[in-house]
Amino acid sequence: MQHGPSVRRRKLGAELRTLRTSAGLTSGEAARLVGWHQSKVSRIETGASGAKPADVRSLLDAYGVSDPQLRELLLVLAGSDDSAGRHHWWHAYRGVLPPTYRDFISLESQASAMRTLETTVVPGLLQTPEYARAVTKAAVWGLPEDRLDALVEVRLARQDVLRADPPLELRAVLDEAVLRREVGGPGVMARQLERLVEAARLPHVRLQVLPFTAGAHIGVTGPFVIFSFSSTSDLDVVVLDHLTSSLHLERKEDLRVYTEAFNSLRIHALSPEDSLDLIAGTATGA
Repeated sequence: MQHGPSVRRRKLGAELRTLRTSAGLTSGEAARLVGWHQSKVSRIETGASGAKPADVRSLLDAYGVSDPQLRELLLVLAGSDDSAGRHHWWHAYRGVLPPTYRDFISLESQASAMRTLETTVVPGLLQTPEYARAVTKAAVWGLPEDRLDALVEVRLARQDVLRADPPLELRAVLDEAVLRREVGGPGVMARQLERLVEAARLPHVRLQVLPFTAGAHIGVTGPFVIFSFSSTSDLDVVVLDHLTSSLHLERKEDLRVYTEAFNSLRIHALSPEDSLDLIAGTATGA
C-alpha cells in the first residue's frame, strides 16, 4: 500500500524491466545502449528513483517499443507532457491540486476502464457543475471562492475522458444512499439525477444501484476505484480515498480481492435496467 507517486515509480520501473527482458537485454547492456551506468537502470526498475520522461523515451527506443499507446502511458507515469509536447491540462492547476489528486487524474486520463463503488456521492465523472460545487464546498471547508471555482473546473474537465475516442469505459455501483442524499438542495439534486439517467444510457457507461434492501454488503468498508489499462494489466491499480490522502494498492493479491468484491457488488445490485428505473423514479420525486 503506497501513496500515488511511489506506485507510479514502481509500476513504471516494473514495466520497463519487463520490456527490457522482452528485448533480450541485461540491465548492463541496456545501460550501455543509452550511455548510462548500470546502477541507474536498476534504480529506475526497482522504483528507488524516478525516471525523467527523456530517460523513459531513451529506454523505450533502445527496447524497440513502438506501440504509441503504451509509450504514452509510460510517459504519463513519468510525469511527461503529451506526445505533441503540450502540457496535460491538469498542469495548469498544479498550485491548486495536491500531488495525490494529480496522480489520480493522470491515471484516469490513460486508463481504458474504470470500476468504482460509490457509497455517499455521485462519481466525479458524472457530477453536474452545481452538484460538484456543493460536494467540494462541503468536503473542503473554508475554501476561497477562486480556489473552489478551480476545483470545480478540474472536476468537470476530468469528464472529457467519457467523450474521448475511444472513451473510458465506466462501470459504477452506487449505493442507494447516493440517490437519496440531498446535496445542494432539491433542484440541484433533481438535475443531478437526470444527469445520471442520461449517463446510464451511454454505451460505455454501466450504472447499477445497490438498494437498501440488499442489507449489509462487502462495500460497507468504503468506496474504491479500480483503474485498468488496455496496454498492460500489470499497471492496473486500486485507489482508496481518505480525508487527507489517497492510497494505491498495486499487488496482484489486492487487485484480485477488490475485483472479486466489485463483481460481488454487481451481483447483489439491481440490473442496469432496473437501476435506471430507480434513478429516474427518484429524480421525478426529487
